[in-house]
Amino acid sequence: MTKPFSVGKATFGDGRLTIIAGPCVIESSEHALMMARECRDRAKAAGLDFVFKSSFDKANRSSIKSFRGLGMEPGLEVLQRVREEVDVPVLTDIHDVSQVERVAEVVDVLQIPAFLSRQTDLIVAAAKSGKAVNVKKGQFLAPQDARNIVDKAREVGCEKLLLTERGASFGYNNLVVDMRSFPIMREFGVPVVFDVTHSLQLPGGLGHATGGQSEYIEPLARAGVACGVDAVFMEVHDCPEKALSDGPNALPLKRLAPLLSLIRDIHELVRNSSSGNPR
Repeated sequence: MTKPFSVGKATFGDGRLTIIAGPCVIESSEHALMMARECRDRAKAAGLDFVFKSSFDKANRSSIKSFRGLGMEPGLEVLQRVREEVDVPVLTDIHDVSQVERVAEVVDVLQIPAFLSRQTDLIVAAAKSGKAVNVKKGQFLAPQDARNIVDKAREVGCEKLLLTERGASFGYNNLVVDMRSFPIMREFGVPVVFDVTHSLQLPGGLGHATGGQSEYIEPLARAGVACGVDAVFMEVHDCPEKALSDGPNALPLKRLAPLLSLIRDIHELVRNSSSGNPR
C-alpha cells in the first residue's frame, strides 16, 4: 500500500493528482520565474498540487554543441528564487554523487535521470539525503525491474520515493509507453508519475538533437491518468520552437490549462469508480 508524503505544499500518494511541470532546462532566472508562476497559477485554478521542475544541467544532450543549462551554482540560485518568490516546491536532476549534498540544500525533490536509474551509488546517496527522490525508469527497463530501484532506496531508509514512467525504447529513435507499467509499479508501494512529454521524444531523431511529437501529449496524458497514476510530469514552455532544450516534445503553455482541467476530471472519475462511489 502506498504511503502518502508531502513535498512542500504538494502531496503524493494520497489519492489526489499532482502536477510536476516546467521548462526542460533553466534558460534564465526571468524565464524560470515566469514559467513557475504561470504553471503554478494554472495548476491552482484546476485544483491540483504543483511542483516546479527544471534542470541546471542536461548532461545527456545529443550533441556536444547543445545547450546544457546554466551550471549547478547559477542554476541552484535560480531554483532558490523560484522556491522562495513563487512559493512552490522545486525538482531538479542530479547526475553524480558529488552533487547530492549541495543540491539537497536547495531543492525539495532530487531527480535521477532515466539513463542513471541503475546507478546504485547515486540512488543510495540521494535516498540518504532526507529529500524526496524521483527516479525515472530507464528506457531499457521493464516495469518489474523498477522494484530493484525501490529496494535500493528503502534499504537506506528512504520514505519519500517516486517512480516515473517515461517510455521504453522501441527500435531506433522511438519510444512507446506500456500502460501496464503504471499498475505494476504501484504494487511496489510508491507513488507513480507519468512523464508524458519525454515519452513523446524521438531520441536522436533529428541527428544532432532529439525530436518529438508534442501533438500527442493530450491523448497520452488522458490514457495515463485513466490508468491511475499519482502525478503527471510535463515539460512546458511558452514558446517551444525557441526552447533551448526539448522544444519538439514540450507542451506549449497555452495548452496547459485545458489539459489540466481534463486530466483532473478523468482522475476524479477513476478515483471515484475505484472507491465504489461513482459520481
